[in-house]
Amino acid sequence: MDEDVLTTLKLLIIGESGVGKSSLLLRFTEDTFDPEQSATIGVDFKVKTLAIDGNKAKLAIWDTAGQERFRTLTPSYYRGAQGVILVYDVTKRDTFTKLENWLNELETYTTRNDIVKMLVGNKIDKDDHEVDRNEGLKFARKHSMLFIEASAKTKDGVQCAFEELVEKILQTPGLWESDSQGPKVRLGEQEQGRGGACGGYCSIP
Repeated sequence: MDEDVLTTLKLLIIGESGVGKSSLLLRFTEDTFDPEQSATIGVDFKVKTLAIDGNKAKLAIWDTAGQERFRTLTPSYYRGAQGVILVYDVTKRDTFTKLENWLNELETYTTRNDIVKMLVGNKIDKDDHEVDRNEGLKFARKHSMLFIEASAKTKDGVQCAFEELVEKILQTPGLWESDSQGPKVRLGEQEQGRGGACGGYCSIP
């Protein structure tokens, strides 16, 4: 493992097909956007190192197919994950209403009780919104999730979504520390005082 990397985290991106999971991942890891992005077949996987308050975390991000026919991959995909991003499309209400199903699946297969969840309302660059920001916020609070609206197309909120998720995981020591890692790294002092790197754009319940 890299000398200066504090820990490696497993993150998942889940949600209905077509909500922009792969586009969010590509924007975050490679800073690219493909309007013709094809549907993910099975599972895609990317690695990126992120520095949060001077601590580097290596992120192994798993992007899954939203379609039902790939659900056989599910249990192994969820195993050991420390963070999950649930994505819906703000212009398609059904992708929002089906979030309950995804949460149930997460509940069924995740191996950690304190997994950190981030709800992302994607495609805010489009005009025809069917899901209001407050609805997303309310749903996130009800299920103890972080929340942000984003656009993989314009970059809006994408970096912030991943940073906030990782920051919250690093603030939950039981999620990523193992006894063999030697001295504990104290996180806490500096981030309590700051308003978040995203100017209060992310809402923490």
